[in-house]
Amino acid sequence: MRKTLLPVLLLFSSPLFAQTIVNRDPQIVQMMSELSTDSLRAHIDGLVRFGTRNTLSSQNSTATRGITPARQWVMRKFEQYARQSGGRMTATLDTWTLPADGRRVDRPTEIANVMATLKGSDPTDTRVFVVQGHIDSRATSVMSNTVDAPGANDDGSGTAAVIELCRVMSKYSFPATIVFVAVSGEEQGLLGAEHLSERAVQEKWNLEALLNNDIMGSNNSSETRIIDNTRLRVFSEGLPATLVRDTTGRVGQIRNFGTENDGKARTLARYLKEIGERYVENLEVVMVYRNDRFLRGGDHTPFVNRGFAAVRITEMNENYEHQHQDVRVQNGVEYGDLAKFMDFEYLRKNTGVNLATLANLAKSPAMPQNVTVDVRNLTNSTALYWKAPAVGKVRGYYVLMRETHWPFWQKKFFTTNLGMTLPYSKDNYYFAVQSVSESGNESLPVLPVPNLR
Repeated sequence: MRKTLLPVLLLFSSPLFAQTIVNRDPQIVQMMSELSTDSLRAHIDGLVRFGTRNTLSSQNSTATRGITPARQWVMRKFEQYARQSGGRMTATLDTWTLPADGRRVDRPTEIANVMATLKGSDPTDTRVFVVQGHIDSRATSVMSNTVDAPGANDDGSGTAAVIELCRVMSKYSFPATIVFVAVSGEEQGLLGAEHLSERAVQEKWNLEALLNNDIMGSNNSSETRIIDNTRLRVFSEGLPATLVRDTTGRVGQIRNFGTENDGKARTLARYLKEIGERYVENLEVVMVYRNDRFLRGGDHTPFVNRGFAAVRITEMNENYEHQHQDVRVQNGVEYGDLAKFMDFEYLRKNTGVNLATLANLAKSPAMPQNVTVDVRNLTNSTALYWKAPAVGKVRGYYVLMRETHWPFWQKKFFTTNLGMTLPYSKDNYYFAVQSVSESGNESLPVLPVPNLR
């Protein structure tokens, strides 16, 4: 299969010369090898056995059915993995009571996000990276809280991926902090994500990226009957949602500089595509230029709305016979979100995209600061300047380049300097700069601000 962005990079230094390399971090390769289809299947089976995980289901802590024992089960998993972290990981239940809202919550209901925090090893590095899936499930009616709602794929798949990532990554150390979350209340209106994103604002988290996994473990579609486990979608908004209340003049800057396609979420999506395809074989990450699908919503949206870089990761071909359906056979068609309709090798690959992206980000230095492009003179070259990142050991920097109509970065130029002049016109290309660690891990790219003085 031909990938749209190859893991082979063209690197240049001064004087300009080319060398071809495949830059895979051996430690990330090792972590990837520890992901297990059997483990993911066990996580799914563990979640499905609670019958329903509807947010409004029984809140009896001694029950064997419903959302409360399911949350406790995930919590025990996180606590188990915390014990292998050398004291770096802590597991918590972030619990609150939501009053009835007259819509999808018909009585006061306890909500809880299950969280495991793998603290960064660098005390000066405040960066936080979050990966999440939603633990709750639903049947045909979102208010049906007693009927079976196994939720194997929606969103057992995303929750299982988070559990598996926690299992593997808790054994390793990263300079920055990674938070693993099973959010609650998605089907009732993104309730857990709303709570967590507001908490991130109030507590002033330095949240650089959030990966939301929702419906990512099935390889086939209803109606079209496509079967394919070699493509994965990542949804990202282009213009920041915060622009609707912008008072800083950013709208004018975006129009003048033509960066409508380079908001935080879109930049993260490009990064996820490059890193995911670098480490996961036989998988194409397909960038979808929308925040989400029609008539649907995901737990990344509350974070997007608060100005964070957040994307949705979801399977390429959705089967609506196995989403939001009562378990039944009707007219010879079996409905229901059951594990037997999933592809666990596909789920392993999709989990690997998350792992590679998270690990590469958490091992990288912080982003370079004060990145500018010199536009004071009419030239057919491009001069870029920046300052070193606030934290992290830097081996050097990549300057990224793509044509203005191109969807992802086409070339990388390496330098150890805090500036670079390239023989390409600033009028014809977009540029960005990444910090690079001693082990080759790249930060998120930073687009330059034009230097008009």
